[in-house]
Amino acid sequence: MNRKMPPEQTNLRKTIKEVREQLGLSQEELAHALGVSFASINRWENGKAAPSKLARAQFEMFCRKMKTQGKLKRET
Repeated sequence: MNRKMPPEQTNLRKTIKEVREQLGLSQEELAHALGVSFASINRWENGKAAPSKLARAQFEMFCRKMKTQGKLKRET
């Protein structure tokens, strides 16, 4: 079964990867920072799953913190 991802999930998938790469973090390091498993980050980036509302909120809060610290240039 080959399903297309909704556009918002595709955008989120790209955003997660871009943020991680911009910060120079491995998937495991980002997972630790967000309090989720490495497998979760891997599935999110590969489009196999989408973050829960709680995990998404954690990611958004993490991005705001990194932007405030001057470590993240990209708007999320």
